[in-house]
Parts: sequence; structure tokens; C-alpha cells
Amino acid sequence: MIIFNPMPLTLLSQKLLTECGTDEAGRGCLAGPVTAAAVILPADFNNMFINDSKLLSAKSREQLKELIENEAVSYAIAHVFPEEIDKINILNASILAMHKAIEKLNPQPEHILVDGNKFKPYKSSSHECIIKGDQKYLSIAAASILAKTERDRYLTDMHKKFPQYNWKKNKGYPTKEHRQAIKEYGTTPFHRKSFRLLPEQLSLDL
Repeated sequence: MIIFNPMPLTLLSQKLLTECGTDEAGRGCLAGPVTAAAVILPADFNNMFINDSKLLSAKSREQLKELIENEAVSYAIAHVFPEEIDKINILNASILAMHKAIEKLNPQPEHILVDGNKFKPYKSSSHECIIKGDQKYLSIAAASILAKTERDRYLTDMHKKFPQYNWKKNKGYPTKEHRQAIKEYGTTPFHRKSFRLLPEQLSLDL
């Protein structure tokens, strides 16, 4: 059951330009990609259930994912993987993932709504950075749902190769269980070596 949002999110920040929302998932994880999505919604779109993906259950996210994909004018998802994250840092990797997702949109947006406070200009498009934008604008919330569901799917698939880390449950986040598994089994190619994987980082042979 999807919970009704008593304060519906805003559709557009302006009405003249083709506008997309973008958001990422997995920025604070120890393993797996950072995943971004970008979404252009119809000008008459209205939905009182779409919200920040973190405020929704996994079942609700899956139901809303299908609705968004069916009704969006355009949507796209992109990953940036640990090797690249370690080279350019997680902030740059997050922005790169958003750019990659936006680049796949058709039509291309003229204005971009970004969740958070950091972004780099994308081509000639204007952009706005909005703190907690996934709780304010439908297109950003929709992007947060697509990014979260796709990244969760990816980590669940990776769990089959490395079940000892229980990624199907922790999705690569720094849980006590995940860190204990790193301590016991070491790292994988899917771990972010530039992150503090263990509190006693110096004892970990990378």
C-alpha cells in the first residue's frame, strides 16, 4: 500500500522551459556504484504519492517506479562505478552520474532541478540546486525513486556473486554486518577503496 502524501510536491519550478529533475542514490555506500536518474514529467502530471524515495517502502518504490516509467515524457538512469569513484571522488562521481543520466534524455532539458547543493553546469541548460529537493519537486522525487530502485536491483544481483557481504539487505551501506564481513573476507572489486571501509582502516590490506 502506497501512503498518501498530505503535502503534494510541486511539479515545475517554472513554466517556459523543458525541465527535468535529477537525483542520485548510494553516495554514502562502501560498495557498488553511485546511481543517478533524470526525469521529465508531463506538464499536466499530478501524483499525491510520489515522494523522496527514502520516505517510501521498497514495495511502494517499485509500484511508483512502474508508474513513473509509464507516464514520464522521458527518463534515464546511469551508474558510475567504484573504480571511477576512487579516481574522481564521490561528489564528482555523483554529478557525473547525473550528467550521464541527463544526457540520455529525449528531449534534452533546458532547465535542471538538482537535489542537493552541488552541481556542475550541463551544456547550455540552466539549473537550480535545491536542498531536500526530493521532498519538494515531483521530478526530483521521481528521479530519486528510479535511482534507488535501480541501484538496489544492482546490489541484489551483486549479492549473488558475493553473498558473504549481504548486499541484498544492506545495499552496500556501512552497516556493522557489512564492515565485519570486510574485516573477515577483505574487499572486492565492487568496494570503494578510497572510502574508510573500517574504523581501523590501517589494519585492512587493500
